[in-house]
Amino acid sequence: MAGFELDLQDTATAYADKTDSQLKEKHRIFKLLNSPFLNSMGTAATKFALAIGLPVQGLIKSTIYEQFCGGETIEESDPVIKKLGESRVGTILDYSVEGKTTEEDFEATKNEIIRTIERAKNDPNIPFAVFKVTGIAPLGTLERMSGRKKLDAKGQAKCERINSRINEICSRAYELEQPTFIDAEETWIQDAIDRHATDMMERYNRERPIIFTTLQLYRKDRLEFLKEARREATNNGYILAVKLVRGAYMEKERERAAEMGYESPIHETKADTDADYNAAIEYCLKHINEIAFVAASHNEESTKLLAEKMAELNIPADHPHIFFSQLYGMGDNISYVLAKNGYNVSKYVPYGPVNDAVPYLMRRAEENSSAAGHMSRELEMIEREMKRRKL
Repeated sequence: MAGFELDLQDTATAYADKTDSQLKEKHRIFKLLNSPFLNSMGTAATKFALAIGLPVQGLIKSTIYEQFCGGETIEESDPVIKKLGESRVGTILDYSVEGKTTEEDFEATKNEIIRTIERAKNDPNIPFAVFKVTGIAPLGTLERMSGRKKLDAKGQAKCERINSRINEICSRAYELEQPTFIDAEETWIQDAIDRHATDMMERYNRERPIIFTTLQLYRKDRLEFLKEARREATNNGYILAVKLVRGAYMEKERERAAEMGYESPIHETKADTDADYNAAIEYCLKHINEIAFVAASHNEESTKLLAEKMAELNIPADHPHIFFSQLYGMGDNISYVLAKNGYNVSKYVPYGPVNDAVPYLMRRAEENSSAAGHMSRELEMIEREMKRRKL
C-alpha cells in the first residue's frame, strides 16, 4: 500500500482543478486573511456594513464567500459538488445558518437539513449530511438540559420539540441510509447533544453507521468518553460512529471558565490536544469493526499517521469505516492528495444566504489570522504552486 508515501506537499495535485486566475484570486484572499490588521479591519467593516444595511452582499459573495461556501442554496452548490466529485472528493452540504431563535426558524432549518439528506441520497459525490443542534433548538433550553436542571412546563414542551426535530432528521437519514453527522458545540450545551446523539445511534446504527456523533479532542475528557462510548455501543448492540475534530471554540471556552471560576475543559497545550487526537485515531483503528470514524483535520501529521497505521494494519485505503474530511477552500493539499491515493475523503461545503453565512466566514477569517506574524501554511502552499506555474 502507498500509505507511507503520501506527499502532502504536492501542490500540482492540490490545485489541479484551479485555473491560473482562480489560483491568483485564492492567493489574494488568503493574503488579506493573513494580515491581522487587514483581517480585523475587514471583519469589523463587514459586520458594520451589514448591520446598517449597506449593499455589500455582492462583494462578499464574489470574494470570501466564493472561496469558502458552495452557494446560497443546495441547487446553487451543484457545480461545486460536481467539481469536487471529478477529483474523487466528496461534498458534505452544511447549511450554515446560525443564531436563529424562533420555533418557526427552527422548523425551517430542520426542513432544510432534511432536504440536504434527500439531496445526498443516491449521489456518490455526497457521502454525508450534517447538522448542528443549535440550528433547531434554543440555546437556553440546551444549557438547562445539559446542566440537568428541572424544566418547567414551557421548558419541557421546548425539550419535546427538540427531541422531535432531532428524531425526524435522524429517522429520515435512516430511511434513506444516508450517513449524517451531529456536530459538537460548546461544553455547556454539549451534554444534551451527547445524550441525543447516543440515543439516535442506539436507535439507528444497528445494521450500519448512519448517525455520527462528534468529539472535540481539545477537551480533556473526550478520549475517555470515546472509550466509554465504544463499550456502551458494544454492550447495547449498535455501531459507534464518530467524527474526530480538534475543536472550534477554544478562546470562548477558556474565557467562560475564567469568568465563572471553573477549571478550563480545554487542554493547556496544543501538544496535549494533538496527543489525544492521535490516540483517538489509533483507538478507532484498533476497534475498526465496531467503530466507523471520520478524521476531520487539517493537521498533516495526524493525516499521515492515520494513512501509515492503515498501511501497517493492511486496512485498504477505501475502507468503508474510515473517512478523512477538510473544509471547503482549505486544506486542499490534504484532500486532493488523499483522493488521488484512493482514500475516502470529503469536504465540508457550507451554503446559505450570504448574510446568514457571515458568522461562519468571520470564523474562517479569524482562524487564518490567528497565526499572526507569519504566513499560514495555506498561503505558503498557494505561493509554492504559483511559483511552480511561473505565475
